[in-house]
This record gives sequence, structure tokens and C-alpha cells, in this order.
Amino acid sequence: MKAIIRVFCLALVAAACGGGAGAQGQTPAESGAAATGGEPRVALTEAATAFDAAGRIALVGRLRTTSLAGTQDAPARNVLIVVENRSGFFYNYVSGSATFYDAGGVRCGEGLWKVGTLAVGESAEVDTPGLRLTCAPTTWRIVAINLLTRSTDVAKPDQPAPAATDTATPATQSAPALTVSPATTMPRLEININGRTLPLQIGNPLEIVVGNERVHIVVNPAP
Repeated sequence: MKAIIRVFCLALVAAACGGGAGAQGQTPAESGAAATGGEPRVALTEAATAFDAAGRIALVGRLRTTSLAGTQDAPARNVLIVVENRSGFFYNYVSGSATFYDAGGVRCGEGLWKVGTLAVGESAEVDTPGLRLTCAPTTWRIVAINLLTRSTDVAKPDQPAPAATDTATPATQSAPALTVSPATTMPRLEININGRTLPLQIGNPLEIVVGNERVHIVVNPAP
């Protein structure tokens, strides 16, 4: 019985040591990611990464505003951020938040940003008009709130988007033939030239004078 208790105690000690080693082995970015639900905190001079719902890298943000400082009495109200689409999808609409932390890891400001459209590999400069920054931050992060893709990307995420096509009828397809019922009769046709109405018939020539030139007009059905 004592031997069993001794083995059980040794197992508990080993598990505790292993847990401590795992925590010590985490990088600062991994620790920040665990604390913020996936998006790591980084220094103001570093690029922040945002992930999609599947845990894939979606966006990378870089601060365009280099001087950040605010107080409770005089908070900073806006910053500029460059957001880059690092995913494999074309986004019709992107929105997110930028959060800032002081030297003690306390959140001291958060602002929302948005982009209308963002192609793959494209970057856009956005601002955070709702920001209220009350400190001199040392770290920050971005989070993607909305990542709306095109319907083709959502339906078939593992396949490339279809190539753009012209709205006209493709050359490889012939336009549907216009069928006319034998009982259908063609309406009476007329042509109006400067207020003068002349009868017009299929196959019958019509001559008019334009200046010193006589113009010969024949209307035929299209082949």
C-alpha cells in the first residue's frame, strides 16, 4: 500500500514539473495569444496578426501613426493602420478592432476600423475614429470582427474563383434563333425623314436625296 502511495506522489510531482516547463517554454507572443483568444499582442513597431474563424491568418496590421500617447484628461482619439489581406479570399467587407495596452498589460484604448473591399494581397489604410487612448501604449493587437467573402469563395473555398467573363453572349454559344409563327404577320413599317413619312417594305428599295446625292436604301431580313 505504501509503495502505491509513493508511486502516486511521484506521478503528481512529475506532472507538476511538466506543467511548469510547458508554461516557461511559451514565447511572449504565444502567451499574449492565449490571453486574448488567439490574436497575440506585439510591440507598436511590429505587425499584428488577425485570424479567421478557422484559425487561419486573415489580416496583418501595421501602425502608420508612430507617436501614440494619451491621458484620461486628454485621450488620443484616432490612429492610422495599414491592413493587409493575407488570406486566400477576396473580402467584400472587412471590419475589426485595434486594442492597445500599457506597460503593465492593462488595456487603455480600443477603436474600430473597417474596409469596404480588400483583394488578396491588397493593403488599405484605415483609421479608428472611435478610439479613446488614455496611456502611452507599449503593445497592441488587431482582431477581425467581420470577414465577408464573395459568394464564389464561400461556396467553393478550395477552388480558385472563376475567371471574369464578358456580359455579352460568348462566341462559342450561338444566340437563340428568333422563331416566328406562320400566323404572325409583320407590322407595317415606316421611315420618318425630317417629318416626312415614307412607307418601308422588306426587300423593296427606297431612294432619298441627301444634299446632291441620291441614297438607295434596301431593308433585308438579317440572315
